[in-house]
Order: sequence, then structure tokens, then C-alpha cells
Amino acid sequence: MEIHGSSFSSFKSYFNALRDTPRRLARRAGSVSTTFDETSGVRFRYGGKMRKSLRWYDLICFGVGGMVGAGVFVTTGTASHDKAGPAVVLSYVIAGFCALLSAFCYTEFAVHMPVAGGAFSYIRVTFGEFTAFLTGANLIMDYVFSNAAVARSFTTYLGTAIGVSAESKWRITISSLPKGFNQIDFIAVVVISILTIIICYSTRESSLLNMILTALHILFIMFVIIMGFWKGDSKNFTTPSDPSHPSGFFPFGAPGVFNGATLVYLSYIGYDAVSTLAEEVKNPVTDIPIGVTGSVILVTVLYCLMATSMSMLLPYDLINPEAPFSGAFTIKGNGWKWVSNVIGVGASFGILTSLLVAMLGQARYLCVIGRSNVVPIWFAKVHPKTSTPVNASMFLAAIALFTDLDVLLNLVSIGTLFVFFMVANAVIYRRYVSNDTRSPWPTVSFLLSFSFTSVIFTLLWWVVPGGTPKVFVLGVCSMVAIGLVVLFNYAVPQARKPDFWGVPLMPWIPCVSIFLDIFLLGNLDGPSYIRFAVFSALVVVVYFVYSVHASFDAEEERVLSQKSDESIDVEDLTSIGPKVQKEATLFA
Repeated sequence: MEIHGSSFSSFKSYFNALRDTPRRLARRAGSVSTTFDETSGVRFRYGGKMRKSLRWYDLICFGVGGMVGAGVFVTTGTASHDKAGPAVVLSYVIAGFCALLSAFCYTEFAVHMPVAGGAFSYIRVTFGEFTAFLTGANLIMDYVFSNAAVARSFTTYLGTAIGVSAESKWRITISSLPKGFNQIDFIAVVVISILTIIICYSTRESSLLNMILTALHILFIMFVIIMGFWKGDSKNFTTPSDPSHPSGFFPFGAPGVFNGATLVYLSYIGYDAVSTLAEEVKNPVTDIPIGVTGSVILVTVLYCLMATSMSMLLPYDLINPEAPFSGAFTIKGNGWKWVSNVIGVGASFGILTSLLVAMLGQARYLCVIGRSNVVPIWFAKVHPKTSTPVNASMFLAAIALFTDLDVLLNLVSIGTLFVFFMVANAVIYRRYVSNDTRSPWPTVSFLLSFSFTSVIFTLLWWVVPGGTPKVFVLGVCSMVAIGLVVLFNYAVPQARKPDFWGVPLMPWIPCVSIFLDIFLLGNLDGPSYIRFAVFSALVVVVYFVYSVHASFDAEEERVLSQKSDESIDVEDLTSIGPKVQKEATLFA
């Protein structure tokens, strides 16, 4: 791939660029993009715009399809058997509440700035280029790895549906490779390749396919729910099969419920992909809030019903962590084995929908990151006929050949929760800091203090032994956090109000989202944090050796201003609000 730009034209120019890295970092790392540049000017740089063809019902189907996938068929069993017991239903309520708060934050940005960049663009206009690059790299990592792993799980469930062992029949094991990366899965690659062709062809056709698959998957989910209520027994909510195991609805207490919430939160990852479709929505002001929040609420209801159904089928200590629903009917007897096959078919449809939505989101994130010049501009190309980011859609499909689900599940969780944490901070910063604000430090100090208090609460939750002392110290820490929010809300006025739709009860809802993101992060294991740290270090290195120089070259050549002056689409201006229209007029 040829790299254009003065810093990369020769070894000598690149060496000189590296010598100039400190000055370029000072100039570019904290540089903040404008709303106008994200919504209009930057789109026309490399291949035009994406076609506006989606409505609120498309977004709801994309949201439901993206969330109701393999996660609920895997995480529910582990959360119930090892973490929460029958109270896994409450774990889903907590996780759904956390997802809804984060969805509010995403929605405010998406309505004000309907672009395909999602969280990357939101962070770029708030905290600058380097923070956005770190956030965007985590997003791409989350999507690429989770897509590959979920595609591999499709092979497993397809084998379950037709009664074939995927491990022995459809995968090739290479003993020389490390465990977790040593099984070649050609079916996963074929599935990803087919879906890549579909999403490259048309977003509208991708939406229709997603609607069909989602409808079929929901029918299977309703089948599972009905079978659970029909064949289940309410005594399983409180009575384990082994009397020596903890009993009651809360066998592992409140900590178990929150630990379960951390695990099942994986099942909600996917709604953020809806925000990346904002650039292709006909009426962002009304369609995006309905699509994002509506899909989260609908999925939460479905998850709670599924968890209730599973808890009625079997005592929690008999639930198979790896295959909770199909395993439950296997235990019921040979006469119910056919139900396991049906569940395998339903899970396969769910995996296809979640994979389709995730691949759409991954491509649009990568396309907009390419527009910003911090990765090669090849990724930013939008095909003139299909109006889709074809190059970004084809990126790294073959990684599904080796990657295993269990190896990267927690790493994906850390990356996603980190992104949600950043978006919640960004929405507060954007509301309370503007160019007219004398100093951003009151807001920055509050965000740092509140995050630090949340970290202290999470550490105390795990370190302090149970009993009255723990309740007291956690109560004191909670009062400090609440006091910080009250003081900030009283002392610092909002610098701007949303034109159309904003997060209600500002700053309380984003603050609760920040707290829950940190708390859920505290429930993940140490090795996953090590992997996250290593990945983040690699991202920083890439930014130092490539991204900051490519971005610097683009600024020097005045690419942004030249392309912004060429043309401004009237249709785009009607959807981005009067303030941005005014700004666009000034640029034009």
C-alpha cells in the first residue's frame, strides 16, 4: 500500500519527521476537530458520502440484532451457575440499566453530530486527536476480535443444530500454535466473507437481511421462553439440586448479582454500532433516540424473560455454563433433545445478526478514522456506486481463521467499557465547556475527582470484608461521590444546551454511567488488564511512528479546508441543526 505525504516520501524525510515528533505531538495530539468538519467537510475528502436510507425501525432492528446474539446463550449459564444463581434476572436488569444510561450519552452526540465515526468522532471533537485515536483503536480491536470469535461460535451452534461436533469435524488443530489460536475454522471465514459482500453491496439491503434474521431469531427466543415457562418449576428459583449448595433466590448475595451483571453486560455490547449508522439515517433528530434507546429497552425485556425461563427449567447448580438452554433440555431427557437442536438453529440466526451489525459498525468506525488521516486514507474510501465503505468493510476478515472466543472475551469487555466511560465523560465536558468558557479546569477537576472516587468505591467493594464496616465505608464513599455531583451541578453552569435531544438529568445520568462502567471494569481479571495495557502501548507506538506524522502532513497541506470549500450538501445541513448550519455558512 503506497503511503502519500511528505513525511513518508523517503527514508530521509521520515527520519526528519521522527526528529520533529515532540513538536508535532504538541501540535496535533490535543487538536480538537469541529462539529462542522465531522458532519460535512471531512466526508467529501475521500470518495463522497454514504446514502441516507435508514429509519427508526431499521435502527431498532440493527440494535436488537447486534445485541441478541451469541452472548445471551453463553454468558447466562456462567452468570447463573457461578455468580448470581436465580438472581441472574436482576443481573440483566442492572446491566440493561447501565447500557441504557450509556445509550443516552451516545444518542446526544449522534443527534447533534450524525456521522459514521461514533465514539471516535465524539471524543475527537471533545478531547482531541490522541485520545480519539486511543478510543478508536480500542473500538476497532473490540469489533475485529469479537467478530472473529463470534463467527467461530456460529460453527459450534451450527454443529449443535445438525448434531455434528464442530471441534472434531469442522476445525483443524495445529499443535505448534498456542492454545486458543491453534484451531483453523474455515466456516467462520466463509461466513464473514459472505456478510462482507452483503454489507459492501448496500446498507439498505443489509438492513432488510438483518430484519429477516432478527425476526427469525426472536421467534426462536420466544420459543425458548415459552418452553421454559411451560416445562419449568418455580421452586427452582430458591432450591438447588444439592442441599449443600447455597440456597435461596440470592445464593451468592449482592456481590454475586453485580458479578453476574459484569458478565452478562457482554450481551449488550452492540448497541453502540447503531450510532455509527447515524450518517445514513434520514431523520437523525427523531430516528436515532427511538432506535438506540428502544433497542436497549426491548433487548433488556427479552433477556430478563430468557433468564427467568432458564432459572425455572433447572436449579442453578445444574445449569451448564457453556450451553445453558440446550443443556437444560438435554437433562430433561431424550424426548426433549429436539429442543436442543432447535435452540442451536435459533442461536445460529442470532450470531449472524450480531455479526452483521458488528461488521457494519467496524467498517464505519474505520472509515471515519481513515478520514482523519491517523490511519491510511485507503480505509476512508466510499464506493461511488454502493455508497458504502468497501475497503474498511473488507479489513481483517481472515482473523476469524485462528482466534478463539474464550481468549479475548474479557479483553473485548475492557475495551468496550473503556470507550463507554470516555463517551460519558465527553458528554459532560461538551455540555459544561465551550470556547466562551473561561477555564475548563472546574469540569476537568470534577471528572477526575468523580472517577477517582468511583475507583476507590470499587476497590473497597473487593478489599473490605463483609459486615457493618464495609457498609459504612461504602456509604461514606457514596456520599462523597454524590456530594461531588451536587457541588459541581450548583457551582458550574452549563455552557451549551442541545438543539434537539439531550441527556436528561444532566450531569446525574452520565455520572451514574461513569460509576457503573468503572465498577464493572473492577470485576474483570488481572490478565485481561495486562493484555489491555500491552495493546494500548502498541497503539501509542503506532500513533508516535505513523499517525501523528500523517495527521501533521494533512494539516500542513490544508486538505481539510480545501475539501470543505468545494461543496456542502444542503441535505446534510438540514439534519445537523441551526448552530452547525451557521458554522457551515461561515466556512463556505
